[in-house]
Amino acid sequence: METMKKIISYLLIIIVLIFMIVAILGIWDIIDIKNVMMNTVFSLIVIFAASAVILFIYTVFMRDSDHKPL
Repeated sequence: METMKKIISYLLIIIVLIFMIVAILGIWDIIDIKNVMMNTVFSLIVIFAASAVILFIYTVFMRDSDHKPL
């Protein structure tokens, strides 16, 4: 579980860095930020929805019988 937390933390850091780079490039008019940002937001919504479904499936169907809530 500790390894999973580290992986997710690093993944979130990478996502924040990507957003930062895209935002800086958009501020300096190097890229067209409207299309990139909208596509990024829609992609994140899809990822969030898929993650919610996977979490639901995991908690309902795949939990251990001896799993104790915190």
